[in-house]
Amino acid sequence: MGNIGFDHQKYLQLQSEHIRQRLAGFGGKLYLEFGGKLYDDYHASRVLPGFQPDSKLKMLLQLKDQVEMVIAINSADIEKNKIRGDLGITYDRDVIRLIDVFRGLGLYVSSVVLTRFNNQPATKAFQTRLESMGVRVYHHYAIEGYPSNIAHIVSDAGYGKNDFIETTRELVVVTAPGPGSGKLATCMSQLYHEHKRGVAAGYAKFETFPVWNLSLNHPVNLAYEAATADLSDVNMIDPFHLEAYGTTTVNYNRDVEAFPVLVTMFENILGTCPYKSPTDMGVNMVGNCIIDDEATKEASRQEIVRRYYAALCDQKQGKVPDDVVRKLELLMKKAGVDPASRRVVAPALAKAEETGRPAAAIELPDGRIITGKTSNLLGASAALLLNALKALGGIQEDLHLVSPLAIDPIQHLKVDHLGNRNPRLHTDETLIALSISAVSNPIAEKAMEQLSKLRGCDVHSSVILSPVDEKIFKRLGVNLTCEPRYKA
Repeated sequence: MGNIGFDHQKYLQLQSEHIRQRLAGFGGKLYLEFGGKLYDDYHASRVLPGFQPDSKLKMLLQLKDQVEMVIAINSADIEKNKIRGDLGITYDRDVIRLIDVFRGLGLYVSSVVLTRFNNQPATKAFQTRLESMGVRVYHHYAIEGYPSNIAHIVSDAGYGKNDFIETTRELVVVTAPGPGSGKLATCMSQLYHEHKRGVAAGYAKFETFPVWNLSLNHPVNLAYEAATADLSDVNMIDPFHLEAYGTTTVNYNRDVEAFPVLVTMFENILGTCPYKSPTDMGVNMVGNCIIDDEATKEASRQEIVRRYYAALCDQKQGKVPDDVVRKLELLMKKAGVDPASRRVVAPALAKAEETGRPAAAIELPDGRIITGKTSNLLGASAALLLNALKALGGIQEDLHLVSPLAIDPIQHLKVDHLGNRNPRLHTDETLIALSISAVSNPIAEKAMEQLSKLRGCDVHSSVILSPVDEKIFKRLGVNLTCEPRYKA
């Protein structure tokens, strides 16, 4: 666990000020497309130590009285129950979650727009649920020839047939549960309708990565490519910005490729395009808040290795093609790292080799490496957790945190009543046993108090973990990687 590399407070102030300036430049109405995760941005918090997972949300709270939120969701994603991979919930459930989070913080959520709407049954049912919550719902439709047939798109038969989303505040933040939800199209449709009503509205984009004022091969930007390796996104020099200003900035391929189309749309809607480059459209101030560049570089290099291991395991399970792994291997080479750069890998593999059974290792906040091995009572992950809690609490290694008397009934339940062939405890069962022991055992209680210190720690397993163990590590905030092999 490295040094702080990002100034969170500076970010809150600088980013909100920059958005206010952009808002003023358009005469008082701005549609801000919010790319990436507005909430729970754990990737950003890993590659920018000091950035908090909800930093962007806290930044918006600086503008709370000016902001209203519009959430876009693709109707096709509702119909196919598309899952948000990091949270394991469907996009429609995440919309409900986001509404609750935003409202709970005092942000005004005005509406949800169902994009590519075609009277789909699950989408109509979702609309009914939203309306029962007091959320206004609007429909946007698929437009023939999008995005190339500009004359048709920017007409009453194109954007004109979309519902106009009624908004009352100056800054309209358009966000979504994930990519492909139609945020940009929603913003452009609104500009079309606002212009027809004589309202001077503008558009800007907030996208955290790639960071435009870091170099193309800066590890922070390489880590973004690693995070989107399965989407075929690549960072590139913004050629429009270079030509207009003679300055090198970084953008990514989809924005660069789409820019000529956006220019034409702006010209058709507003009469002129307010931007000379994709970089101009952005309002991201993240790069200006890095206070320790070496810390962010090291954190980003480690993230690339983590992404590589995740891709190896996904490849093993048939979830990603081989070219994703090859791309990550190239990114590791660019960043100057390899799997051995992850300090917990070698100890985990050494312990597995020594015992002939699955093992795991964790790096504690002070840099100590602790290992866990498979036993007759505990799986390697469960043993690792207990060993780590002992180390953090200064508890003797040979002391039992969980009495065998507490483990025996759980094993009996698993094997004799639930049909499990493996009597060893998973991490969730071990933590439950530990919490029960803590009622009467002060040492177990002391160990429980250490759990929060595991957040941000690196863990490596010599085998692919069960979904149960993987989920527990995720909830504890641990950065987990696994060897791409199954337990024998």
